[in-house]
Amino acid sequence: MTIIETNSWEETFALGEKIGQAAQPGEVYTLIGDLGVGKTVFTQGIAKGLEIEEPINSPTFTIVQVYDEGRMPFYHFDVYRIGDIEEMDEIGYEDYFYGEGLTMIEWSNLIEEILPEHRKEITIEKDLEKGFDYRKITIKDL
Repeated sequence: MTIIETNSWEETFALGEKIGQAAQPGEVYTLIGDLGVGKTVFTQGIAKGLEIEEPINSPTFTIVQVYDEGRMPFYHFDVYRIGDIEEMDEIGYEDYFYGEGLTMIEWSNLIEEILPEHRKEITIEKDLEKGFDYRKITIKDL
């Protein structure tokens, strides 16, 4: 387990970028954190590390957004609004989870039963006592 503390959105973005640069095809990252902790900023950093130039937005209403123009495909899931695990079957999640790109899943705790056994679990937390922009980012290899 690795714990990294950041104190600005730029540091959170830069950490994501560094992780994106090291990412390998077929990896799955789960991203856990409350609304407003910086999941999208972190994900934008990962995309930059994958050499993706187009804007990255959270795919809250589409469940998955695919970016193909980087050094590998990037599959960005946001399952916050998923009503039923069957919705994941309908979009063919296995093609993404076990595909040739990097898969990032926000709110992954909602689909725990279908997550790959081997993944990186990334948790972002705030601590207002340490400052408005402080973030504690925990990375676990499962």
